[in-house]
Amino acid sequence: MRRGFGWSAAAVAVAVMAFVGAADAAKAPNFQPPKIEGAKPWSGKPFDDSPGNFSFAVVTDLYSGYRKGVFEVAAAELGLLHPAFITTIGDQIEGGTEDKALLNREWDEFDARLAATHAPYFHVGGNHDLTNLAQRQVFEARYGRRYYHFSYKGVLFLVLDTEDYPAARMQEIYRLRDDYLQTSKTDPKKAETLPYADLMEAKVGEIGPEQDAYFEKVLKATPKARWTVLLMHKPVWNRPGEGGLGRIEAALKGRPYTLINGHLHRYSYTVRSGRDYIMLGTTGGGRAMDGSPGAMDHFLWVTMTKDGPSIANLRLDGVLDKTGRVPAGGEALCLDHGPPKCPAK
Repeated sequence: MRRGFGWSAAAVAVAVMAFVGAADAAKAPNFQPPKIEGAKPWSGKPFDDSPGNFSFAVVTDLYSGYRKGVFEVAAAELGLLHPAFITTIGDQIEGGTEDKALLNREWDEFDARLAATHAPYFHVGGNHDLTNLAQRQVFEARYGRRYYHFSYKGVLFLVLDTEDYPAARMQEIYRLRDDYLQTSKTDPKKAETLPYADLMEAKVGEIGPEQDAYFEKVLKATPKARWTVLLMHKPVWNRPGEGGLGRIEAALKGRPYTLINGHLHRYSYTVRSGRDYIMLGTTGGGRAMDGSPGAMDHFLWVTMTKDGPSIANLRLDGVLDKTGRVPAGGEALCLDHGPPKCPAK
């Protein structure tokens, strides 16, 4: 009995020492320099690694004008950078069909492109992803809600659906769009005279009343969010009155927020009511190849700090791996402008 007690006591002692050691390690500072008298060979600024800080990435339009291999470069670069998570602002597939089998194949192909990444990917529907009711059904079956919200480390994310039309209107827009696209193949000038060419929904989309009410409720329930980020495809904030962003913007009044959208395949930056409204370019979609401002393949890199977001645009031809090359065969692709890799002006 005495011997058994001795072994138990030893085990307890080891456990206590391990606990104390772990506690001491937890208390120890992350930075432990040697003792140096006088001047130090480093600056006195605090380490920029607050527990509340995190970085996420936003990829943008892959369609229309899909260019093979470009999105794979972005995925490989994100695999190197390790954001906490990745989101999009939509147009991830070609779409434009009611063939559900084909739509699922397109989504399977897109999902496979994410293999090089390590973080969760948050879907946002664009007009190519949600062109008609069949596409809406496929999207919801695969990915769930078309509009939703989540919080991460105290930051509130609102994911909007800018293709939020009543069912009959959605099918009408689909038919107008299809007529426009088919005519464009044979007579581009005539296509520009068709109704779709000047259709407001084609340019700025729509937010329905149920979606408005959903986000009003979310914002009312989250008054202490340290920042709010809005993610959407079309610049619905440019639509006046009903169907626009007015109700949600009113609910955001007094809160710090940033809005990010895509759709026009050209980067632009706007300050609206003292807030950043950022329109992204492309991550493999069709774009101008003339070197004009805003025409670029890139993704947005956002680091959330205690003072709000720090935002950088990372061009795909500017993120190099440890060998000094663009990953995933990117050096052979058109990621900038001009010959020999890109079309002439």
